[in-house]
Amino acid sequence: MERQIEKVNHILEALPYITKYYGKTVVIKYGGAAMVKEELKASFARDIVLLKFLGIHPVVVHGGGPEINGFLKALNIQSEFIRGNRVTTPETMDVVEMVLTGRVNKQIVSLINEKGGKAVGISGKDGKIALAEKLPMIVDGEEFDMGQVGKVVHIDTELLDSLKKDNFIPVISPIAYSKEGLSMNINADTMAGAIAGALKAEKLILLTDTEGILVQGKLVTGLDRAKVEEYIQSGEITGGMIPKVECCLSAIDQGVARTHIIDGRVPHSVLIEVFTDTGVGSLIE
Repeated sequence: MERQIEKVNHILEALPYITKYYGKTVVIKYGGAAMVKEELKASFARDIVLLKFLGIHPVVVHGGGPEINGFLKALNIQSEFIRGNRVTTPETMDVVEMVLTGRVNKQIVSLINEKGGKAVGISGKDGKIALAEKLPMIVDGEEFDMGQVGKVVHIDTELLDSLKKDNFIPVISPIAYSKEGLSMNINADTMAGAIAGALKAEKLILLTDTEGILVQGKLVTGLDRAKVEEYIQSGEITGGMIPKVECCLSAIDQGVARTHIIDGRVPHSVLIEVFTDTGVGSLIE
């Protein structure tokens, strides 16, 4: 009986959050180990379906770096990364779009549907959701040509609003379009942040392969813009974590209430973040 009571207490802990977030939109960037390990893939899909049935509107934006790397390696196409962004030649862009939109996206949709959801797979090109222009990249005063790497300049939410109205779960690959008609490769964290901002989401949640933001080996949370910028300047936040925190700050500037960088290696990390008092990972607000 004590175990049953404990289970009920866990449910009751979630009640205030269910009430608070009912009818709200939560944008989740899905990537890393959570997309690779079968048990984590299943737990993520269940999390998304449960959110929807509790009256919360999840929007999933996914990555797919390991899959892209595998295909590029098989095709003997070399990759280079600068500040967490893949230099994208036209040849690389073809592979990126094929893998993300044609393969990874449909796998995620199938898994969510298998767990009882109603997911729809799209890219940022569908319905003209994401317009992008070429991303300028200057590091230490040196300018780099990133190829077809894009910077999102506009998000049109019409299609996403329609899917929400009809109770579908959007699953979005981070491919945008340009005015010149080119496909543009967008960092998945950046795409998630831009979509969260345009939707005025209650939360933006980024799944990573770390506990969150680590400073001198320790998890830090409750950060604001000043603290994040201090950590970047001091070199505590580097590499691929930079675009993650930058997209969090941008989303907050656009009206997102709270942003989170959490450990996707933890089963049901999304539910832990949304429905428990302590949460998991790093909060930026």
